[in-house]
Amino acid sequence: MSVSANSSESATRLLVVDDDPDMLRLLSMRLNGAGYHVTAVDSAEAALAQLDIERPQLVLSDVRLPGKDGLALFDDIRQRHPSLPVILLTAHGTIPDAVEATSRGVFTYLTKPFDSKELLDKIGQALALSAPAMTPMPASANLGEEAWRADIVSRSNRMAELLAEARMVAKSDASVLLRGDSGTGKEMLARAIHLASARANKPFIAVNCGAIPENLLESELFGHVKGAFTDAVSNHKGLFQTADGGTLLLDEIGDMPLALQVKLLRVLQERAVRPLGSSQSIAVNVRIISATHRDLDAAMAEGQFREDLYYRLNVVTLTLPTLADRREDIPLLANHFLRRLAGKYHKRLSGFAPEALKALTMSAWPGNVRQLFNVVEQVCALSTTPLVPLALVQRALRVPGVEIQTYADAKQQFERRYLVNLLKITDGNVADAARLADRNRTEFYRLLQKHELTPGNFKAETGKPA
Repeated sequence: MSVSANSSESATRLLVVDDDPDMLRLLSMRLNGAGYHVTAVDSAEAALAQLDIERPQLVLSDVRLPGKDGLALFDDIRQRHPSLPVILLTAHGTIPDAVEATSRGVFTYLTKPFDSKELLDKIGQALALSAPAMTPMPASANLGEEAWRADIVSRSNRMAELLAEARMVAKSDASVLLRGDSGTGKEMLARAIHLASARANKPFIAVNCGAIPENLLESELFGHVKGAFTDAVSNHKGLFQTADGGTLLLDEIGDMPLALQVKLLRVLQERAVRPLGSSQSIAVNVRIISATHRDLDAAMAEGQFREDLYYRLNVVTLTLPTLADRREDIPLLANHFLRRLAGKYHKRLSGFAPEALKALTMSAWPGNVRQLFNVVEQVCALSTTPLVPLALVQRALRVPGVEIQTYADAKQQFERRYLVNLLKITDGNVADAARLADRNRTEFYRLLQKHELTPGNFKAETGKPA
């Protein structure tokens, strides 16, 4: 037996399973009246066959079914569609089974006879908290057209409006300034704009202007020729040349030193770069996207950012919302990250317990999407059950600032501390420090330059009173 109601293509699809024809008809009428598209079947086997045809956004099933029961049906659904929420209907005799099932990932259970309002409330909660992770694209959507923003996971109206603007801007070559708090996903949006543009088949290069020392940033951006400075042992192509024909993201543009801002402005005006030490300019064709979490208007007022450069970069401004302003995306993002990270940690994770997902949804998220990723990574690494429990999420949320360092970052941090300690021990004597480190002086000087350490700053001061 199979009954389908409410044929609207836009309605949320529910699969209802019960072997009692009267109950099946009643449930279909109530859910259809609430605006859902209902497919009703009378056995677990029929439900699984229906899932092969079309995946709903929620399954509502009786526990007692002929042949395969509701609990076995849930196990099959969880194996095929880990993020599909399931609600069980149970008589008093099967309550212990239903309770045990919730610990394995069933969203919740309702005891017969149940209140219609409670049923609709539970379905609404399940769809709000769990369903976003597997909400299908509209049938009319062209997946090829959506590929440009495939890495941006969202269902919020705020993000939909932003992405529509980004898609429109991408068709031009206008410079774009991305504003938004740290962790909101500015680089991801920049990459999406690049992929939606006519430059998609050319390079996308991102550089963090605040993470590279000033003396190295100029060389990184514009390149240098052999002999331009002490360690310039060969010609080096800068990022403008590397990105030729494509897009260059200047991340944290607000942290770029003033002297370099002047040179950047000249490059943008002349559409050509002159590598350090060269007398020849090289034409470049690069689309510039810049990004910042700083208030550039305040920086200009304080003389820290050039007004002429600002207007050159700020042809179009796009502002990314905080995660708190797109709270409906939190369950979607959390489940998306969980699926990605489960493979990294070799875990079989099926989702979050309802209370855990609710805690994530209600949290403040000062670190935005980046912080959410870090929290999900922590619970993923520590989880010992398929369903991430509330306790693990609460533990991770108590230390929101903790980030898992990459090996490269940890190594660099250790290396700098090691060099500082050596210079302190030797009072800035490079020959002695190199000897202790078992490195030749040339290599040691190169390490000092890499970490911007000046030996003279570590020499013991004389003449001071004891």
